Amino acid sequence: MAYKVLVIDDEPNIVRLVKARLNANGYEVISASNGKEGLEIARQQLPDLILLDIMMPQMNGEKTLIELKKDIRTQKIPVIMLTAKQDADDIVRCIHDLGASDYVVKPFVAGEFLRKINTVVSGTQKVPESIVEKDLMDTVEDRIRKALDGKNKSRK
Repeated sequence: MAYKVLVIDDEPNIVRLVKARLNANGYEVISASNGKEGLEIARQQLPDLILLDIMMPQMNGEKTLIELKKDIRTQKIPVIMLTAKQDADDIVRCIHDLGASDYVVKPFVAGEFLRKINTVVSGTQKVPESIVEKDLMDTVEDRIRKALDGKNKSRK
């Protein structure tokens, strides 16, 4: 049985490209053109994985992710953010604060993209090691240091 992947993206060319790549690799692909529609389809179809753009009309990807994680039917479905936003703060917020499983920046390299999808759907990796580069680690470490410094100051 093929894994079912829901692609939520408002760019038809991206949806066509992703569908073609995933279909060629044995995945069943369904799609939605905005977050609101994607949320409805996710609740009805219960896909094995969701690929979610951030910048979309009606309901952006971050709001969609929050709603997916609130709903008991969809909260365990892994979500990979698929977006042009490449700022470390966006990556940290989506993965660590909102619960995304991974983060892929457009344009993406097809082999790496498929490897991430295969890794997430096979359940071998909950938190993506692949995106944790030095810049991202520095950002996370800085946030932790600031949080700990704030706690230590409040204790004094």
